[in-house]
Amino acid sequence: MDVFLMIRRKKTTIFTDAKDNTTVSELKKMIEGILKIRPRDQQLYNKDNTIMEDDKPLQDYGISIVTAKAQAPAQLGLAIRTDSGDFEALEITPYSSPPDLPDVMKNQEAANGQEQVA
Repeated sequence: MDVFLMIRRKKTTIFTDAKDNTTVSELKKMIEGILKIRPRDQQLYNKDNTIMEDDKPLQDYGISIVTAKAQAPAQLGLAIRTDSGDFEALEITPYSSPPDLPDVMKNQEAANGQEQVA
């Protein structure tokens, strides 16, 4: 069955899908096709920030049709090997939040949600 993934690194987010029996190594080859970074220079992290091993399938990390749906994809972290040969620290930039609604709009929103009593 297809699982849906959101792979994040710094400000980059990749949405992709794969089979639940896809190995981490195969997933890295998919990422190579998108980012042009060799699989050996990639390090994937599961939701609990553990490094994923190349020979294991995604389902071994709890990524299944139940946990990785199209409307709620499983999030993986990606780190890249630096020029020094070490992997960079995992860094995922948080999404920004929209600003608060102005008071004028908050009053309209409350009025729209309540029935008018005559």
